[in-house]
Amino acid sequence: MKRLKVGGVPEHFNLPWRLAIEEGRFKDAGIELHWSDMTGGTGQMIKGLQAGTIDIAVLLTEGISRAILKGLDAKIIAVYVQTPLIWGIHVPVNHGINDLSDLDSKTFAISREGSGSHLMSFVLAQQQGWDPSALSFNVVGDVYGGLWALSSDEAQGFLWEKYTTQPFVDQGKCKRIGEVLTPWPCFVIAVSNEVLNQEAELLNAILTIIQTRAKELKNSSDAAEVIAWRYALKQNEVQQWLNKTEWSYSSDVATADFEKVISTLGELDLISADEMQNWQQKLFV
Repeated sequence: MKRLKVGGVPEHFNLPWRLAIEEGRFKDAGIELHWSDMTGGTGQMIKGLQAGTIDIAVLLTEGISRAILKGLDAKIIAVYVQTPLIWGIHVPVNHGINDLSDLDSKTFAISREGSGSHLMSFVLAQQQGWDPSALSFNVVGDVYGGLWALSSDEAQGFLWEKYTTQPFVDQGKCKRIGEVLTPWPCFVIAVSNEVLNQEAELLNAILTIIQTRAKELKNSSDAAEVIAWRYALKQNEVQQWLNKTEWSYSSDVATADFEKVISTLGELDLISADEMQNWQQKLFV
């Protein structure tokens, strides 16, 4: 039995992994796969790949792309979710911030440097015509840290996946004043180069299992009910999310999907011109 460690956010996107593990699908293939919830998001997973505490990560496209181009010893082996991520733009409930323009030059709570909540703050600034260099950031660790930062006036803005934060909006812990979409496939699967070199065949088996389970979940008549129960979400909202979400069911990576990622990171000075050179060879197997 081969043992591998995979990390991902404890959110509805990753239910196919949890189901496949619970159902013994990996064990049937001779793989003991240990799942770790990464509440700190992409930034935490990048550090996990770097330190070797995880072998595989299911993480945001923009974050891992930047990390690899900056020298992380890893590769993207597949797109996990083909559709964009819908980021909610959250602000304090009683701060007088009601419009996106009120966030220009303000402080954003982010889980970690290089995380999706960090990088997408720059994307939001670019889309709104703000000066990205005027933004400031408060590193808070996870979604709960973000909520604390808003309530304590340690930050005025906080980006996080909108369906994950919906319960907090309903509870009046924060206010959502808009959305921003990633203009690229939102989640990919990345592995350390050491594991890639040693376990290529095993990784292919893992991809086949997870893509099959994701497709089954997508086509299941009770998917919205199961996800709502598992993640304490409203079933009608989960159904809306399911209608807009498509997992990837192929191991083929279309490099064209990543051109917008790389150009955006370059435009925002989040990677250098040298780091952008030969990016396809750096990112993919």
